[in-house]
Amino acid sequence: MTETTKTFDAVIIGAGPGGYVAAIRAAQLGLEVALVEEKHLGGVCLNWGCIPTKALLRTSELYHTISHADEFGINVGKTSFDFEKVIARSRAVSKQLAQGVQHLLKKNKVTVLNGRGQLAGKTADGLHSVEISVDGKVDSTIASKNIVIATGARARILPGLEADGEVIWTAKEAMVPKKMPKSLLVIGSGAIGIEFASFYNALGCKVTIVEVQDRILPVEDAEISKFAHKAFEKQGMTFLTSTTVEKLKVVKNKVNATIKTAKGASEQTFDNAIVAVGIIGNTESLGLDSTKVVVERNQIHVNEWCQTHEQGVYAIGDVAGAPWLAHKASHEGVMVAEKMAGLATAHPVNKKAVPSCTYSHPQIASIGLTEAKAIEEGHEIKVGRFPFIGNGKAIALGETDGMMKTIFDAKTGAFLGAHLIGTEVTEMIQGFVIALTLEATEAELMQTIFPHPTLSEMMHESTLDAYDQAIHM
Repeated sequence: MTETTKTFDAVIIGAGPGGYVAAIRAAQLGLEVALVEEKHLGGVCLNWGCIPTKALLRTSELYHTISHADEFGINVGKTSFDFEKVIARSRAVSKQLAQGVQHLLKKNKVTVLNGRGQLAGKTADGLHSVEISVDGKVDSTIASKNIVIATGARARILPGLEADGEVIWTAKEAMVPKKMPKSLLVIGSGAIGIEFASFYNALGCKVTIVEVQDRILPVEDAEISKFAHKAFEKQGMTFLTSTTVEKLKVVKNKVNATIKTAKGASEQTFDNAIVAVGIIGNTESLGLDSTKVVVERNQIHVNEWCQTHEQGVYAIGDVAGAPWLAHKASHEGVMVAEKMAGLATAHPVNKKAVPSCTYSHPQIASIGLTEAKAIEEGHEIKVGRFPFIGNGKAIALGETDGMMKTIFDAKTGAFLGAHLIGTEVTEMIQGFVIALTLEATEAELMQTIFPHPTLSEMMHESTLDAYDQAIHM
């Protein structure tokens, strides 16, 4: 039975890193907020993506380090792992953080409504009506002047590559396997595919990665992609680039893959396969057909303020397009909340200043323009590089496999981008993010004092190298 309509200042559909952050910020600004979520507070990122995968990767990182303990003069004997405990720890980390989100929402007096939210036309006074369904039946109706769609995205599945959840996995099933596979096919070498490849490979699984493009990590700078390819191959991974998987078939609890290269098609058998060929936005069953909201290829069209073509309806995060990153969604959530509250200091998110991170071993991180993109945009450039092998802290850590690359405009000195591979670069990239946000030039970076001995000194040296002033190379 439908309850009497309650009116809110803002209704947010979806409680992922975009939605729950938007709800909290809007509440901080004095708005009465309803947050509608069908499944899990924290969304895919917290429950089935960013967080639990990092917990898994932390285990594989420790396992790798312990396996090489003798290099540090430490004797530990034969190394082994309890796979069930590895998975259980990952789930416990997600549970802890989900409970933390629930506490934050309660603390900020956000009304959380469990169910599926769907736009249902306008009320008599012109507000947007939202029906909340539980188990397929409308349970309640609420209304608001402002609606924020933050429904996220799901794994893209291509014909012939359908996941069954048992032998053929999406990222979700790959996080909670019943047993450790001996051989694994990973289809797609973006961040998701590479992170899972890194995790399973470190624990002893034979991993093969297929990429349709001519290089792995195709959105990264080409030089970084090449470096990563060599580093991962050295660890035992097999890469098949300029290659497609035409079909997956489960036979006797194994997966037969039809793999096509320029030389023709062949079949290979694996214990499991992970399909990591991108994502598509969750735009279905939101009641958008009766609005002016424009949806194309499962992405909602928005302007710089994340406003759709329908007055008062916003879309943020993965459902609103690239870059498909949790931190971008969170910043859009804050921006939209401040826009709805009429805050004069609200400003659009600069998508060129959104960092990208891949938490493999070695890690990969980037910000701004690649070398090829900078040239394509007409810049005359200066490029600096510095290897981890030239850094004292990296040598002391035993982590010398890596490099840093920085790109500047040759005429103005403007900092255009940085591309890093190596241990802890996902932490260091933030220094370059701040530099790009502040519109720094090479002068500011050169004059910045970096502590010694640290890995961050390589940020300084790569900048110096762009201007032929590197000290330790």
